[in-house]
Amino acid sequence: MTRGRKQATSYADKARLPAKARANPPAVILVEPQLGENIGTTARAMMNCGLTDLRLVDPKEDWLSEKALGASSGAEKILEKARRTATVEEAIADLEIVYATTARRRELVKTVMTARAASADMRARSEGGQRLGLLFGRERIGLTNHELGLANIVIEVPMNPEHSSLNLAQAVLVVGYEWFQAGYDGPEAVTTYNRTKPVTKELLQELFDHLESELILCGFLRHDAKRPSMIVNIRNMLQRAELTLQEVRTLHGMIKELRYGRRPDRPKRQPGYKSDKA
Repeated sequence: MTRGRKQATSYADKARLPAKARANPPAVILVEPQLGENIGTTARAMMNCGLTDLRLVDPKEDWLSEKALGASSGAEKILEKARRTATVEEAIADLEIVYATTARRRELVKTVMTARAASADMRARSEGGQRLGLLFGRERIGLTNHELGLANIVIEVPMNPEHSSLNLAQAVLVVGYEWFQAGYDGPEAVTTYNRTKPVTKELLQELFDHLESELILCGFLRHDAKRPSMIVNIRNMLQRAELTLQEVRTLHGMIKELRYGRRPDRPKRQPGYKSDKA
């Protein structure tokens, strides 16, 4: 992952972190995919990760079949633009660097990277203008030694050694996700406020004053010597909570109810606390 990312200081309306696809993404090459549904779900995974160039080496089913299109869940345009080739050599002919994915160690001298490390490498090369490709093998047997020999770098995804196999779309999604994340420079987290908004310091101070006065009246802050430090601690707790305007209104109401409840001397009930102050 890229270091030095921004921390969350803003908020989003619908709990979405800001993200956008990057230019010059790698091509995805599937070698002899067996099922149209697998090609469709691969296209869906590609669309999720900003990958648009799909190449199919001798596919065994029609990638524009009803099953494939249905499985793509909105990624039909990737299938419609997919290119069919007869051999891996033809599929990678215009590329400069090829990354091959495999779960099996072969007797080849190759640089082996995790998906995360490979994605950082791909980002650097992509930004330099190089044309890249991700090579994925057959569903059942993966890539042959000959096909791996055509690649520059091998990608392995460290998984549970007791069950490390991934289906085709899962493998594409894992590598594609790391590619997308390698170029993500947005915040790591955001707070969503929906229809309310963060409270101002002025309104927070009104809440402090209200709570402090009631705590004095009820006897909680009865020790004069301890009172200043206790007040600081209480205010610090509320500051850390990063309250919203609606939450402050709710707390005002709670404090009122805790004081009077159903007592007969309760003042005439007023509408809920409201303030026009921003």
